[in-house]
Amino acid sequence: METIWQIEIQITLFLQSLGDWLTPIMKGFSFLGNEEFYLIIMPFLYWCVNSTWGARVAIMMLLSNGLSAPLKLVFHSPRPYWVDPQVQGMISETSFGLPSGHAQNAASIWGALAVSLKKRWVTIGVIVVVFLIGLSRIFLGVHFTSDVLGGWLVGGLLVLGLIKLEKPIVEWFKRRSFEQSLIVALVSSLLIILVCLLIELAWNGWEMPAAWIQNAVADTGIEPDPLNLNGIIGVAGTWLGMLGGISWFYRRYGMFYAAGPGWKRIVRYFVGIAGVLLLWYGLGKIFPRDYDILSFSLRYLRYMLVGLWVAAAGPWTFIRIGLAGKPSARRSK
Repeated sequence: METIWQIEIQITLFLQSLGDWLTPIMKGFSFLGNEEFYLIIMPFLYWCVNSTWGARVAIMMLLSNGLSAPLKLVFHSPRPYWVDPQVQGMISETSFGLPSGHAQNAASIWGALAVSLKKRWVTIGVIVVVFLIGLSRIFLGVHFTSDVLGGWLVGGLLVLGLIKLEKPIVEWFKRRSFEQSLIVALVSSLLIILVCLLIELAWNGWEMPAAWIQNAVADTGIEPDPLNLNGIIGVAGTWLGMLGGISWFYRRYGMFYAAGPGWKRIVRYFVGIAGVLLLWYGLGKIFPRDYDILSFSLRYLRYMLVGLWVAAAGPWTFIRIGLAGKPSARRSK
């Protein structure tokens, strides 16, 4: 792999040699693959545009992140700026590199949006955005070209799975009781964490090369921490909250009716985002962030509450305060 990395580093060095003027542009495209961006856009789709599209994008986002984390642990691949001090790490990343989570999320999440809209111009736009997000990660020095290609491959397979399997899986869930759906959500959520724990145990005794740490710290001032489980615990908690929330809301009201006057959609969004920030950022400031069972449990709870708020508690609140109507049977179809 080191020979391949050295070849790919030349690609990164070439891109970085094109000039500093590209840096803010590439950072902008990279932001389109960040968790924070999806945390803003996904609730907007779910609450204000079309709840089916929003749910599809949310589930795809969680599936992609839930798959990316164990794959990174399996491959144990470094970032370019960890390997070669010539590469400038323009942003810092602490996890392993392969596959690129940004490239994978871009292909899967934006791909899910293209599947929802089914318009040629949207599909073309999505392809361009996905390409530029992947390119930005190479330019910024945080991914090898093969990391990005791997991310696109996995993301594309997830979109293919969405096209082939979404309808039978949704129909299966509709035939289950709320209790059965909740058990499936809980078990699958814990399984996400368990898989990562088992992979880490399989690599027990592995030590990161000192050169990787030295190069990373010298470039960005931040030490890599690729075995940290905080990210996957957040994904697992959100998965439980989203699936459980959608199951409860659907059985009580049907799919959330995201239509309505423009002013109601705007107010609905800001009320909802205030709830997201209160849970995500507010509780994040209160809860401990140590590497222990208590901190992990509270992180799981925090992200579960965020998912539950987006999927069910927020829409329920909108209905109660008159910002949304109850979905009729006709609307929920």
